[in-house]
Amino acid sequence: MQNGMHTDTESCVRAVQSKDARFDGWFFTAVLTTRIYCRPSCPVVPPKPENMTFYPSAAACQQAGFRACKRCRPDTSPGSPQWNQRADLVARAMRLIGDGIVDREGVPGLATRLGYSTRQIERQLLAELGAGPLALARAQRAQTARLLIETTPLPMAEIAFAAGFSSIRTFNDTVREVFALSPSELRARLPKKRTAAATPGVLSLRLPFRAPLNPDNLFGHLAATAVPGVEEWRDGAYRRTLRLPYGHGIVGLSPNADHIACRLTLSDLRDLPVAISRCRRMLDLDADPVAVDDQLRTDPLLAPLVDKAPGRRVPRTVDEAEFAVRAVLGQQVSTAAARTHAARLVTAHGDPVDDPEGGLTHLFPSPESLAALDPESLAMPRTRRATFTTLVRQLADGTLHLGVESDWDEARARLLSLPGFGPWTVDVIAMRALGDPDAFLPTDLGIRRAAQELGLPSTPAALTARAAAWRPWRAYAVQYLWATDSHPINFLPA
Repeated sequence: MQNGMHTDTESCVRAVQSKDARFDGWFFTAVLTTRIYCRPSCPVVPPKPENMTFYPSAAACQQAGFRACKRCRPDTSPGSPQWNQRADLVARAMRLIGDGIVDREGVPGLATRLGYSTRQIERQLLAELGAGPLALARAQRAQTARLLIETTPLPMAEIAFAAGFSSIRTFNDTVREVFALSPSELRARLPKKRTAAATPGVLSLRLPFRAPLNPDNLFGHLAATAVPGVEEWRDGAYRRTLRLPYGHGIVGLSPNADHIACRLTLSDLRDLPVAISRCRRMLDLDADPVAVDDQLRTDPLLAPLVDKAPGRRVPRTVDEAEFAVRAVLGQQVSTAAARTHAARLVTAHGDPVDDPEGGLTHLFPSPESLAALDPESLAMPRTRRATFTTLVRQLADGTLHLGVESDWDEARARLLSLPGFGPWTVDVIAMRALGDPDAFLPTDLGIRRAAQELGLPSTPAALTARAAAWRPWRAYAVQYLWATDSHPINFLPA
């Protein structure tokens, strides 16, 4: 699917008439007669084609005066897959808006992070999404408000400020305008037992995704590489601590057939939209698995792997700097050894947190605290120690920035210029931290072994040439190739 799908009226009408859930989040249907907007898979009888018009974002629908459908709840669609498969200005801006930057730093803060003027950003977002950064952030605030209204017993005043509204009046007006119901009417629609059953201090949410989703390598990878104290697998859930803009959090994520169950405990509720955004990104929930798998199936040697277990995602991270540090700790050592190195750092330099369930103890150390440690205290070879100290120093002083807004090519070039950073380390950071869907690891031992077994070329140069046909989804091909091995990263823990 290409950018600007909402302009292809024929395809949009077909998707709406067939209630095709694959296109949820790609575009929104606004109905001229009812002034309501829906997701393509809305269960109601589709309107006549002449009464439909299409928009690229919920914010654009709201700005044009349409209200969210109460049946299909278009604000809870998976996000557009475009923002995670592109690295241009609009995609980077959308990732930053999702990470709450407009609420914290305003549009000037967004512009500063991206290195463009506010006018350039406004113009490009309007051209592609039909809404500027303020309208997009407002739509996100409305969605957060609805989540809190429906999943917590919190007073409305607390919800208003937690969702990022500057006043209770703006909160009331926005909710009424977007959902055609007041905040108290939204809550009154809920079954009584749903609000009563909530655990105090814990938010229970459902994170939607596009089917299919294969949880094996996704949760298997996160659980097998979990750093003690920061991450664990417990009772069918991957749990971890989160360092967030206003405080910290603990999240538990469990795979279900049609959603990911998410249990969040936050020290500051204003961090809710950021926490959700980062968890979605870590689990690659906005991916378009049908497009990915269709492309990879065109290679006859990959097709059987895709057919056997479709919908593999790329396990990513909630903290790009943390992942880069862990990638260096994992250079040329086993998964178990990498976890041991990381656990020592966590115990010595991580910030302690209280976990009501008792298994998690710390936040992963910040680059600033790691930059202050004595290099001699690191139990690793001298060259890797130099790699580690250079990385954390540059992350701490801002010379190197790895964030959702990073330009992938620029970040790669900066990483490659650091001592001890070769193509494997750079590409694993590009794939799992920066989120580049086309990152590839032709020198990886597991990939070369899998290639040999399947009859693919196994030398890095020849495999890279063959993999050109898998673009722009080579990071997903890596998951399918890795999955041929019996390593614990490929299996959902028992």
